[in-house]
Amino acid sequence: MPALVDSYLRHLTIERGMAKNTLAAYRADLTRYSSFLAKKGINAPGEITELVISEFSESLKLESGLVASSVARVLAGIRGLHKFWLLENVTSGDPAASVKPPKSPRSLPKAITVDQVEKLLAAAGPDPADENAMAADPVRVRDRAMLELLYATGARISELINLDLDDRVDPTLVRLFGKGSKERIVPVGGYAQRALQAYLVRTRPTLVSQGKGTPALFLNQRGGRLSRQSAWAIINEAARVAELPGEISPHTLRHSFATHLLEGGADVRVVQELLGHSSVATTQIYTLVTVDKLREIYGTAHPRARR
Repeated sequence: MPALVDSYLRHLTIERGMAKNTLAAYRADLTRYSSFLAKKGINAPGEITELVISEFSESLKLESGLVASSVARVLAGIRGLHKFWLLENVTSGDPAASVKPPKSPRSLPKAITVDQVEKLLAAAGPDPADENAMAADPVRVRDRAMLELLYATGARISELINLDLDDRVDPTLVRLFGKGSKERIVPVGGYAQRALQAYLVRTRPTLVSQGKGTPALFLNQRGGRLSRQSAWAIINEAARVAELPGEISPHTLRHSFATHLLEGGADVRVVQELLGHSSVATTQIYTLVTVDKLREIYGTAHPRARR
């Protein structure tokens, strides 16, 4: 069984080009599934039934306490594994095909206002036009550039920290690599351009001298590529300084990017392309946010909106 699971993971890596983080999540989920099967005395794929998979799904909710969306994610990997075994003639049927994942309650992405974004950016580091402030705190010049680029491009945090210098097509465009290493080109606005240029001129040369040399765009103070954890810490600190309510994460800026574009009149398919969504249905959830905003404005502005 472990060898057959590894074969599927190799398929995801080589044939599907799955991203490292996604692959790691699949590996963890399938390891959990294998342990469940072993406890039930199941040692071959042909012994697995639809009932067994349904029991595994229930155990994720009852014993592991996973929410519906997490259970659905785990089952997606299980369904993919059984489909692969069927196509490879490891099994003669697919017992996972009829197992339905639990429905997740529909939740709207959390975005912050434009004013709050500006407060967050100001708290992250000095304005690129303030020479004295940049000279006094060069590391926070990097932090400002990082947050400006996140909001300007709607990038995922993994996409941002994996950026190399060569991924700047020119000062106005950046190349991002999304899920499954899918490449997209995204414009960079003027504010982010200036913040990034200030970082490249003032801060990165000093940081890179502390290490062995790396093509990474954003560096830590040892000259290596900035980690996901460090990027989260930078955003959390900026949110604390800005005194913003609630939890602010890298995805908050991505959600705000999409919401503000749609509120500004951008076409949903353009936003889909900028976000790197494979399906427009994923992007359309942001239109619900803007409809709620319209309803709120109408309710407060129209003289006969309320009875």
